[in-house]
Formats: sequence, structure tokens, C-alpha cells
Amino acid sequence: MNTHHENESFSSILVDMSQILDIAPLRSFVAVADTGGFQRAATSLHLSQAAVSQHVRKLESATGRPLVERHGRGSRLTADGERLLSQARRILALHDETLRGFGRRTVETVVIGSTEHAAAQLLPSLSTQLASSLPDHRFRFRLDRGTRLREGLTEGRVDLALLLGPSDDPRATPVGDLKLTWYAAPTWRRPPAPAPIPVVAFDQPCALRTRALETLAENSIPAMVNAEAIQLAGVQAAVGAGLGVALMATLGQTPEGLAARHDLPAPRPLPLAVWSRQGLPSHTSTAVAQALRGLLTEPGRLATRGSSYAEVEFAQGA
Repeated sequence: MNTHHENESFSSILVDMSQILDIAPLRSFVAVADTGGFQRAATSLHLSQAAVSQHVRKLESATGRPLVERHGRGSRLTADGERLLSQARRILALHDETLRGFGRRTVETVVIGSTEHAAAQLLPSLSTQLASSLPDHRFRFRLDRGTRLREGLTEGRVDLALLLGPSDDPRATPVGDLKLTWYAAPTWRRPPAPAPIPVVAFDQPCALRTRALETLAENSIPAMVNAEAIQLAGVQAAVGAGLGVALMATLGQTPEGLAARHDLPAPRPLPLAVWSRQGLPSHTSTAVAQALRGLLTEPGRLATRGSSYAEVEFAQGA
């Protein structure tokens, strides 16, 4: 009889073990809710989609309820999933707070995308600022074209993006304006009118290219694109070779081997904004936006040329 009771106790323990809400599955579940899909959640957590799906199935087994259902190309939570979501956030917050209380840090990786225009001078200093304001985060930077960064935000491959141009989008937080400067080789001479000004530009689409041609046109100065490049190094090399002038955002730091040209019309600055992916915690995007505002209003805080920033991915394009 004692053996029977022991077996019943052992069985009840097994049942209880199957109903545990583990931390890793809860993180995957919250990521699915925040990003709107399994693949996006997997990308944001740096896991496989199969792992995220398995985590959600484990939670559904533990609760005995369906938690996520398909909705178009993405996913949405069921009514029971919504109930679990609020509790999952509380559990994760308490879990992380408890670890911090024991001096253990939970490190979250945040991928920040940027075009080379914004990255050239800002990222070294931004990395330093964020290490101080968000010590529990690890930052990885990806340099790519603006169109691909926007796609990355939608797909969850990029958490934040620093983008030039209009910011009339709910995902965008304006942080300031980047002053633009014309540059040429030191020996370059402006051709006499009515000869067109040769311009070195990034491939389309590019906010700097558009602003350069608009500025010259608005001042009735003929221009032609004489050289194109997909990356900043290519633009600077072409300008250094005397192929024309280029409009750049350098925050007052003249690129090596080039000279600023003040005999061309002063262009209007370009707005810079921080774009956030769906579901990113607001305190993360707020900290990045505040750091950028500080760097733009106090240029003296910018890192000097030659500073390095860790974990930078370069994509083809700028």
C-alpha cells in the first residue's frame, strides 16, 4: 500500500514537471507576440524558427491551450495567448531582476543598422555612449543601404536603423539634422559656366545624391553625375581622383585627401531619425535616440578619426 502511494506521488510529480513555464520558451513566446511572426521572432532572438516553434508548443502543452494562431502571412495570439503574454512579461522581468540582484547580467543583443552616411562619424561615439546608458545590452552594427535596412526592420533582422531623410513614419523618432558639405580634391577646379558641375554620387536611391542635385538645380547650376559608387570609400576615392565634387555628411571632420568647397551653394541639412522594429522595448530606442541627439548637438563628444567600433557588418551598398 505504501508502494502504491509512492507511485501516485511520483506520478503527480511527473505531471507537475510537464506543466512548468520555462524562461527560454517564454522569451520566444513574447518575441512572437512582439514581432508578429515565428521567423521574425527567431531572427530577433538569433534562434532557428524550429526552436521558436518548439518553445511555443511547449508552452501550449504546459497550459493545455492554443496560444498562437496563423493570421495572413504572420501570426497572432489567441485569447489565451493574450492572457499568458502579460504574465510572461512579468515573469521575465522578475527573472532578470533577480539575476541582477545577484550580480548576474542578462545581456540582450541589439542590431543597429545604418547607412554609411550616418555611420562614418557617429557609430564609434554612439557605441561608447550606449555601453554606458545600456550596460545590459550588446550592440552589433550593420551598414547597408536604406531600403534594405527598412526591409530588415520589417523582417526582424534589424532592431534599430539610423536613416537619413523624411521621418513621417510611426516607427521613426527624429534626432536632429546632419549638416552637409561639398568636398573635392584639393587640386580640383570648378569648370567655367555654362559647363556642368561633375558630381560623384552614391547609386540610386540615395538621399545625399538627391539633395546634391536638387541644391545645384535650385541655384540654376547645371550638373551631371560623372561617377557613381555603392560605398562611401568608392565615393571618396573618386572625389580624390578629381572626378568631381560630392556632398557628404562628415560632422566637420574633413576626409583625408579631400578639401571642403564653399564656392558651391550651401545645401539644406538632412534629417536623421532612429527607426525601430515592431515590438522593440521603448527604453532601448529612447536611449539610442537620446545618445544621438547628444552627439549631434555636442560635436566635441564625437570620437576622433581612427576610432573603432566592434562588431560591424558591412553589406554591399551604402
